[in-house]
Amino acid sequence: MQKNRILSFLPYLIVILAVMSLFTMNNPGRTSQLSYKEFQTVLKEEKITKSALSIGDNITTVRGVYKDKDDKSVTFTSTIPSTSASIEETIEKLEDSELSIVDAEASNLFIDTLISLIPFLFMGGLAIWMVNRMNGAGSANNKAFEFSRSRARLEGKVRVRFTDVAGCDEEKQEMAEVIDYLKYPKKFEKMGARIPKGILLCGHLGTGKTLLAQACAGEANVPFYSISGSDFVEMFVGVGASRVRDMFKKAQQTAPCIIFIDEIDAVGRQRGAGFGGGHDEREQTLNQLLVEMDGMNDNSGIVVIAATNRPDVLDPALLRAGRFDRQITVSLPDRNGREAILRVHARNKPFASDVDLGALAKRTPGFSGADLENVLNEAAILAVRHHSDEIHLAHVDEAIDRVMMGPAKVSRTYDDKTKKLVAYHESGHAIIGLYLENSVVVQKVTIIPRGQAGGYNLMTPKEEKMMNTRNDLLATITSYMGGRTAEELFFDDVTTGAVNDFERATNIARDMVTLYGMSDLGPIKYDSGNENVFLGRDYNSPSNVSGQVAFEIDQEVRKIVNECHDKAKEVINAHRTELERIAEALMEYETLTAEQIQKVVNGESIAEEFAYKKEAAPAETPADTQA
Repeated sequence: MQKNRILSFLPYLIVILAVMSLFTMNNPGRTSQLSYKEFQTVLKEEKITKSALSIGDNITTVRGVYKDKDDKSVTFTSTIPSTSASIEETIEKLEDSELSIVDAEASNLFIDTLISLIPFLFMGGLAIWMVNRMNGAGSANNKAFEFSRSRARLEGKVRVRFTDVAGCDEEKQEMAEVIDYLKYPKKFEKMGARIPKGILLCGHLGTGKTLLAQACAGEANVPFYSISGSDFVEMFVGVGASRVRDMFKKAQQTAPCIIFIDEIDAVGRQRGAGFGGGHDEREQTLNQLLVEMDGMNDNSGIVVIAATNRPDVLDPALLRAGRFDRQITVSLPDRNGREAILRVHARNKPFASDVDLGALAKRTPGFSGADLENVLNEAAILAVRHHSDEIHLAHVDEAIDRVMMGPAKVSRTYDDKTKKLVAYHESGHAIIGLYLENSVVVQKVTIIPRGQAGGYNLMTPKEEKMMNTRNDLLATITSYMGGRTAEELFFDDVTTGAVNDFERATNIARDMVTLYGMSDLGPIKYDSGNENVFLGRDYNSPSNVSGQVAFEIDQEVRKIVNECHDKAKEVINAHRTELERIAEALMEYETLTAEQIQKVVNGESIAEEFAYKKEAAPAETPADTQA
């Protein structure tokens, strides 16, 4: 801000310096004004070394340099009558000096004109400066005239390209057609095709919807306007609608172009979903947006790209063909997509030879692109913290745990009884994953506290599927029940550590009953009870579940969870010895990987691995201890 203020005064400073330099050029220092008598005296003594005559109609001006008594050069100026005798006499006496004759009219025209304009220039500059000061003091009043203008920003050179977006090849192909149309419209017009007026990008959080829109702008090389949905909404009714009109007016002047509206659900929510009337600010803005996208006026050449993760709350009129012609769901990446995303974010990071991005992609199902980028960034931060020149596998493992559960609380210590309880609890999960068909596999187990959990299990499915079967869901619930079951069988007591397991298991069981039709109640969708209430729309909607059916739903949920609990008891009782081995190893080493768990179950020793890791581990710094 300070730099901008200095630059605003720079033109005035340049003008002042220019005027001062002109005065300096025409008024050199130590200039003496000689009278006619003094000039004649100097002329007779022949002390003039350099002179210039400016002959006018009545008066001739003489300028030059002479030597004084101390033999110092003195610049002088004097005037003589413009008579022939006086001028000839003066010229004769000045012949020995460096004499030059100057046309008085030519020499004084510019200077005289400039001198006459200096007061006006000075007053004009002063007036401009005062007006700017007044504008600065009253900026709040001036902004009132700009209040209804569009907040859309015209992006310059967008550097993001499709090569920077990975894990969504089909989505890029859909966007590539729009780019091709913007570049070569005649090819599509020949087939009678028109450009899609709008493209809605929806999907899970962090899947790259905004990044995909930026890449589309970078590839298209057309004007790109970006704005957030919340930038339209203000406290004054009608301002948002005015901003929409102004935005499309500016875009029409630079068509073909792209308008990107991020988080469009902030302005595009379903009308009539509130308790008020239809004249509130959001509805007025949405109405204007609907008209601009497909109304009486044809905004040809403008492509609107919008992003949201809540397409269910958008107004149906906004989603219809002719406004958003194409809806693209950006899904969570699969294994190959995650590997491609990891390779994009690993470009500028030095990895050690033990880091396999393919294996890392296999271990991170359900991670979005933002999650994967965060994992590699956390790994790089850990490498810097440990003063390492490369990012090792240990850094990546710790980064995954940090992203999912938070940093390890190594300063928190267990007493022996609690440590044993946590070890057996986590071992119960591991045993279910090892010996129950269709169950998730434990990739890593630790008894080091993270976040709100006393221990932590990283469980992943054996293979990624497009949909889950009933047996898959039952096996997952059984895996969650393994911890509590181990506590019951080995300690004849239970702890509060299984609360998160119960929450996940209950949610899956309720969805099986109310959504998926996987219970004795039949293939009927019931209200699940955990959906978000959409104000106004859902308060008055009748429920399709009677009291009796709600009771039966609860009975079915309890039945599914109890059956999985009994199955967990059966598996653990059949493999008590293996569970005890895993628990003892956890109490000794605190953290085990899937490979180490398999070795412990087979009765093999893993002491050498931990001895090697202890020798290779970097020395702790104050930052390590603090973390």
